[in-house]
Amino acid sequence: MQVVVKRPHIKMEGEISPELISFLKERYGDIDVIENEEDELVEIMKTDWYRDIRARTSPGENLRIYRKLHGLSQKELGCKLGRFTRQNISNMERGHRPISKAAAKKFAELFAVSVEKFI
Repeated sequence: MQVVVKRPHIKMEGEISPELISFLKERYGDIDVIENEEDELVEIMKTDWYRDIRARTSPGENLRIYRKLHGLSQKELGCKLGRFTRQNISNMERGHRPISKAAAKKFAELFAVSVEKFI
């Protein structure tokens, strides 16, 4: 049996008591319990599903996703970067305005992700 806690990353293998599994679920919420040794965790970025989704996700959609993941409004994001209005951010997210290389670098730095997400 394996138990994997995603954040913080914890991985346990072997005989794991139901009490410990219950504690981990209560403490960390989202955990994976793999009882069949034939099952295994797969790195999502190496799957065809992920590649397909990635190919269909625009830079603007990525911007919206990361902005929301960080709990920022369009106005707050624009203020953090200093020179973007809410309307600028909205237009980039909807694909009505391209994301410049300079803006992509700022978004990547702010969200701590690869600049390619926004190009």
